[in-house]
Amino acid sequence: MIGIVAKVEIYTKWGCPYCVRAKALLDAKGVDYAEYDVTMGGPKKAEMVDRVPGAVTVPQILVDDVALGGCDDLYALDRAGKLDPLLGL
Repeated sequence: MIGIVAKVEIYTKWGCPYCVRAKALLDAKGVDYAEYDVTMGGPKKAEMVDRVPGAVTVPQILVDDVALGGCDDLYALDRAGKLDPLLGL
């Protein structure tokens, strides 16, 4: 049985290797996500800081409006077998 597909959002910056790795994992799982580029700051950067207080690095990954953290956190959840259920896979 397939679960409900989660809403996945990721805040990224151009040239960020951790952003590339996080997106690669989501892509490998066939997950659709909204990507917000905060390279130049602006409203999306302010939104990221508002949604994830204390966030100063990218990527910042949210699933169903819950902040999961960054790339290392995403891979740790996957290794622990906890990512797929969060994503509705």
